Amino acid sequence: MPCYAIEDVIPVVHPTAYVHPTAVLIGDVLIGPGCYIGPAACLRGDFGRIVIEAGANVQDTCVIHGFPAHDTVVEEHGHIGHGAVLHSCIVRRDALVGMNAVVMDEAEVGPQAIVAACAFVPAGMKIPPRSLVAGVPAKVRRELSDQEVAWKQEGTRTYQDLTRRCLATMREVVPLRELEADRPRLRAPDVRPLIATKRDGQG
Repeated sequence: MPCYAIEDVIPVVHPTAYVHPTAVLIGDVLIGPGCYIGPAACLRGDFGRIVIEAGANVQDTCVIHGFPAHDTVVEEHGHIGHGAVLHSCIVRRDALVGMNAVVMDEAEVGPQAIVAACAFVPAGMKIPPRSLVAGVPAKVRRELSDQEVAWKQEGTRTYQDLTRRCLATMREVVPLRELEADRPRLRAPDVRPLIATKRDGQG
C-alpha cells in the first residue's frame, strides 16, 4: 500500500488488519486489530492523529483527516460507508456513518447511532446513542429500533469477515479474456439491505 512517514512518524497497522493496496496512509495513523481499510481510502495523519480501533471498517474512497492536536477516532466496530468524510471527529463504538456522509470538526457520533447516507453532521454536533440522524444539516430523526441496530451489527460482522477473506485470498491478477465455464460464485455471507429486512418483517 502507499504508506508514508512525515517528520519520522510512521503509520501503524496491526497484522490482523487488511489495508487495500490502493489505500493511502500518511503519518500518525493507527489501524487496530481486525480492521478493514478499503480501496482508495485516504487516511491523512499529517496534522492530527487518526485512530481506527479494533474491528472497524473504513470503506472505499473515504477521506479521514483532522486538525493539529485533535485525534480523529473510529472506535471499536465502527462502520464508515463508501465515500464518507470524517474530519476531527469521533465515531463511537458500534456506530455507522453512511455512504457519502460528512462528519465535521468536534462532532461526536454516539454509540450505536446511525448517520444516514449523504447527511452533513455540522461541527460540534453531539449525536445521542442509538439514534438516527439524517439531512443537510443533519438532525436527529428518532431512536433506532432493535432490528436496525441488529442490521448494522450484521453488516459490520460482514466486513470483519471480509478482512479475513482478503488477508487469505486477495491477490493482484491479470483479467481473463472471456468468461470461463462453470464460473464460481463468491462465498460471501448472506447480508441484505435494511429495506429487504424490513419488508420481510412486514410480510
